[in-house]
Amino acid sequence: MLQGALDRTAEQYPNLRTVLRRGVFWYYLEQTERRARVVPEHAPPCAPLYEDSRSSLFEVSYWKNKINLDVFHVIADGAGAIEIMQTLVTEYVAAAHDLAVRQPQRAALDERMEDGFQKYYKSDARSTKAQKKRRAYRLPQRGKTLKVFEGVCSVRQALDAAHRYDATLTVYLAAALFEAIYGGMYVRDRKKPVVLTVPVDLRSYFPSHTARNFFSIIRASYAFDQESGAFSDILDSVARAFKRELTAENLAARLNSLAALEHNFLLRPIPLFLKYPVLHVSGLISDAGETAALSNIGKFQLPEEVGRYVKGFGVFVGTDALQLCTCSYADQLHLGFTTTMRDPAVIRRFFGRLTQDGIALEVRSNTMYGEER
Repeated sequence: MLQGALDRTAEQYPNLRTVLRRGVFWYYLEQTERRARVVPEHAPPCAPLYEDSRSSLFEVSYWKNKINLDVFHVIADGAGAIEIMQTLVTEYVAAAHDLAVRQPQRAALDERMEDGFQKYYKSDARSTKAQKKRRAYRLPQRGKTLKVFEGVCSVRQALDAAHRYDATLTVYLAAALFEAIYGGMYVRDRKKPVVLTVPVDLRSYFPSHTARNFFSIIRASYAFDQESGAFSDILDSVARAFKRELTAENLAARLNSLAALEHNFLLRPIPLFLKYPVLHVSGLISDAGETAALSNIGKFQLPEEVGRYVKGFGVFVGTDALQLCTCSYADQLHLGFTTTMRDPAVIRRFFGRLTQDGIALEVRSNTMYGEER
């Protein structure tokens, strides 16, 4: 039944039937007729998907009553992955319980496959200028194993806690993460700012129904050597950063900067083997300016007759440091941490702030006292 649901879902999202090819100048996606197969869960969370040009860029697996959709970021962002997962789950539940369910009305296929960056690119528009950034505080004691920690709570309780501080939920969670990171910093490390990167769904600012990547990144930073470090002050700082960065003008400039790379006539003829080292170094420089990431993936919604068979959803992203992904379903807020840190004390302090503010949490992990579960 799950295989049939996957087949029907893949028909609706052609980007699932692509492979990544290495060209002379760029990597590019190419359609494939290869049928993706459902498999039992067999790999650690967020295991690599891309190996070579024959690799499928997504995988559907299962374990007991859990369905996993692993997606390589090149074919879908968080909002796109939510749409694909909702379709897959609806198709499966309808088949498993013999339900006559109509999938929600979607955009036309060409709209779901459009490139939002190219659609809104303006060659004569303002682009963001590279700004010199201070080296950010980097989390210590990183290992090679990715650990997963889940916190599940009531959306209503979390919103009530945020509203008591006169803050949005995302600002509240970002402030709690800043505070949790600060709790483990040595005094000598406080001269470096803590920097959170926050992905922003551009569909909220530029009308698009694409299931492909269409997001940008903003940054919020806090200098604990220059500020009080009080939770209320962190909240105010994050709120100001969000207000400053989340404007249509700033996001349009950022969008234009990203899309302009494809139109740069100086870069296009340079062979890929020469571009790759530059991109690699650029990635390392970017990483040096970041401490952790917070991504509000969005809300999962299912037809009512399907929803009664679904307990909840969770989202995780592979990382070399620390990332928090949030999503919601009905009144359930899911807080999904991924990290390579050997000691998850930052996550304990984060959950401690939430429980201190009256939020009842269920916490789960794939590790317990160093043993994988």
